[in-house]
Amino acid sequence: MKLPEHHPAKPRRDYAAIIFDCDGTLTDSMPVHYVAWHHTMTAHGIEFPEDRFYALGGMPSDQIIRLLAEEQAVAIDAASAAQQKEAAFLERLHLLEPIETVLHVADFFRHRIPIAVASGGGREIVLKQLEKIGVSDWFHTIVAAEDTRRHKPHPDVFLEAARRLGVPPADCLVYEDADLGLQAARAAGMDWIDVRTFYSPKRIPIQPEHHEVPK
Repeated sequence: MKLPEHHPAKPRRDYAAIIFDCDGTLTDSMPVHYVAWHHTMTAHGIEFPEDRFYALGGMPSDQIIRLLAEEQAVAIDAASAAQQKEAAFLERLHLLEPIETVLHVADFFRHRIPIAVASGGGREIVLKQLEKIGVSDWFHTIVAAEDTRRHKPHPDVFLEAARRLGVPPADCLVYEDADLGLQAARAAGMDWIDVRTFYSPKRIPIQPEHHEVPK
């Protein structure tokens, strides 16, 4: 397998390791996540516009919920609501599709140099996504939200991936799709490629919520 010269995700130079975000980078999961978010937050009386959802990409679910609840003065158990949201996402996992352009890159390099996943998502959700698209055994390490104290836009998740791979940060390339993730890559001293320059998430229609009227 070769990466042609015109491949939109081809690295611009040689690197010692490549680190991939998961959601919106390896998997076209962001539309599925938003449907799950809309379902869960609506049930709790919290508004979460789609553009805000994309702006917060890379932030762990419980942190997003605390932020929205504080802004909208809604009392909520963030940990419980985050579990509800993740359950809603897993119920829709069948809608998940890979981002083939990025997978081509991962497939090309996985037998050549160390590659990793570094995600702001929980480990269970990340692993289930990788299993769904058939790539769970491609990566030398997987760093998830549980593995660092600070999260994107802090560089910790990428620095931890580089540490596990045994590669200096300056020799790593990051593939990302969110502003917070790109900030984290820059803060880690790594080069990066913005997946959004060659791929747009597919939209999933939001179905109306049905609530029973009390008798």
